[in-house]
Amino acid sequence: QVQLVESGGGLVQPGGSLRLSCAASGSIFKFYAMGWYRQAPGKPRELVAAITSGGSTNYPDSVKGRFTISRDNAKNTVYLQMNSLKPEDTAVYSCNAVIKPTISGNLQSYWGQGTQVTVSS
Repeated sequence: QVQLVESGGGLVQPGGSLRLSCAASGSIFKFYAMGWYRQAPGKPRELVAAITSGGSTNYPDSVKGRFTISRDNAKNTVYLQMNSLKPEDTAVYSCNAVIKPTISGNLQSYWGQGTQVTVSS
Protein backbone atom coordinates (compact mmCIF):
# COMPACT_ATOMS: atom_id res chain seq x y z
CA GLN A 1 0.00 0.00 0.00
CA VAL A 2 1.05 3.58 -0.70
CA GLN A 3 0.04 6.56 1.42
CA LEU A 4 0.28 10.23 0.54
CA VAL A 5 0.19 12.68 3.44
CA GLU A 6 -0.16 16.40 2.78
CA SER A 7 0.77 19.21 5.13
CA GLY A 8 1.23 22.95 5.09
CA GLY A 9 -2.26 24.27 4.49
CA GLY A 10 -3.83 27.01 6.53
CA LEU A 11 -5.12 30.56 6.57
CA VAL A 12 -3.10 33.27 4.84
CA GLN A 13 -3.76 36.87 3.87
CA PRO A 14 -3.98 37.90 0.24
CA GLY A 15 -0.50 38.36 -1.16
CA GLY A 16 0.96 35.87 1.28
CA SER A 17 2.70 32.55 0.72
CA LEU A 18 2.32 28.94 1.75
CA ARG A 19 4.27 25.80 1.00
CA LEU A 20 2.46 22.50 0.79
CA SER A 21 4.23 19.17 1.19
CA CYS A 22 3.12 15.71 0.13
CA ALA A 23 5.10 12.78 1.47
CA ALA A 24 4.67 9.31 0.05
CA SER A 25 5.32 6.13 1.98
CA GLY A 26 4.80 2.43 1.49
CA SER A 27 5.58 0.12 -1.39
CA ILE A 28 7.18 2.39 -3.99
CA PHE A 29 9.33 1.01 -6.79
CA LYS A 30 9.27 4.13 -8.96
CA PHE A 31 7.49 7.48 -9.11
CA TYR A 32 6.18 8.78 -12.37
CA ALA A 33 4.15 11.97 -12.57
CA MET A 34 3.08 13.86 -9.47
CA GLY A 35 0.66 16.72 -9.24
CA TRP A 36 -1.33 19.06 -7.08
CA TYR A 37 -5.04 19.58 -7.59
CA ARG A 38 -7.54 21.84 -5.89
CA GLN A 39 -11.29 21.93 -5.47
CA ALA A 40 -13.26 24.90 -4.27
CA PRO A 41 -16.88 24.56 -3.06
CA GLY A 42 -19.25 24.15 -5.98
CA LYS A 43 -16.44 23.92 -8.52
CA PRO A 44 -14.83 20.96 -10.29
CA ARG A 45 -11.40 19.75 -9.27
CA GLU A 46 -8.62 21.36 -11.28
CA LEU A 47 -4.95 20.68 -11.79
CA VAL A 48 -2.72 23.45 -10.46
CA ALA A 49 0.72 21.96 -10.97
CA ALA A 50 2.32 18.79 -12.31
CA ILE A 51 5.85 17.44 -12.50
CA THR A 52 7.14 14.46 -14.44
CA SER A 53 9.78 11.98 -13.34
CA GLY A 54 12.22 13.94 -15.48
CA GLY A 55 11.40 17.19 -13.75
CA SER A 56 9.29 18.86 -16.44
CA THR A 57 6.56 21.02 -14.96
CA ASN A 58 3.17 22.23 -16.10
CA TYR A 59 0.86 24.94 -14.72
CA PRO A 60 -2.45 26.43 -15.78
CA ASP A 61 -2.47 30.14 -16.58
CA SER A 62 -4.33 30.89 -13.35
CA VAL A 63 -1.28 30.04 -11.20
CA LYS A 64 1.62 30.36 -13.64
CA GLY A 65 4.33 32.60 -12.21
CA ARG A 66 2.92 32.31 -8.68
CA PHE A 67 3.05 28.57 -7.91
CA THR A 68 6.09 26.30 -8.16
CA ILE A 69 6.07 22.52 -7.91
CA SER A 70 9.21 20.62 -6.98
CA ARG A 71 10.11 17.14 -5.85
CA ASP A 72 12.71 15.52 -3.62
CA ASN A 73 13.10 11.99 -4.92
CA ALA A 74 15.26 10.94 -1.98
CA LYS A 75 12.44 11.85 0.41
CA ASN A 76 9.59 10.72 -1.85
CA THR A 77 8.12 14.18 -1.36
CA VAL A 78 6.58 16.75 -3.66
CA TYR A 79 6.17 20.40 -2.73
CA LEU A 80 3.97 23.25 -3.90
CA GLN A 81 5.28 26.74 -3.20
CA MET A 82 2.43 29.20 -3.50
CA ASN A 83 3.21 32.92 -3.64
CA SER A 84 1.07 36.02 -4.18
CA LEU A 85 -1.97 34.12 -3.02
CA LYS A 86 -5.42 35.41 -3.96
CA PRO A 87 -8.82 34.78 -2.38
CA GLU A 88 -9.75 32.74 -5.46
CA ASP A 89 -6.97 30.29 -4.57
CA THR A 90 -9.04 29.18 -1.59
CA ALA A 91 -9.72 25.46 -1.93
CA VAL A 92 -8.86 22.01 -0.68
CA TYR A 93 -5.54 21.06 -2.20
CA SER A 94 -4.75 17.40 -2.84
CA CYS A 95 -1.67 15.70 -4.19
CA ASN A 96 -1.66 12.88 -6.67
CA ALA A 97 1.09 10.47 -7.56
CA VAL A 98 1.38 7.92 -10.31
CA ILE A 99 3.51 5.15 -8.88
CA LYS A 100 4.72 1.72 -9.83
CA PRO A 101 4.46 -0.08 -6.47
CA THR A 102 6.63 -3.06 -7.41
CA ILE A 103 8.98 -3.91 -10.25
CA SER A 104 6.38 -6.15 -11.83
CA GLY A 105 3.29 -4.19 -10.86
CA ASN A 106 1.18 -1.82 -12.93
CA LEU A 107 1.14 1.94 -12.62
CA GLN A 108 -1.38 3.12 -10.05
CA SER A 109 -2.73 6.52 -9.10
CA TYR A 110 -2.82 7.54 -5.45
CA TRP A 111 -4.38 10.53 -3.71
CA GLY A 112 -3.70 12.32 -0.47
CA GLN A 113 -6.44 13.29 1.94
CA GLY A 114 -6.33 16.98 1.07
CA THR A 115 -5.40 20.10 2.98
CA GLN A 116 -7.41 23.30 3.25
CA VAL A 117 -5.94 26.54 1.97
CA THR A 118 -7.88 29.70 2.82
CA VAL A 119 -6.83 33.09 1.51
CA SER A 120 -8.65 35.84 3.34
CA SER A 121 -8.05 39.10 5.13
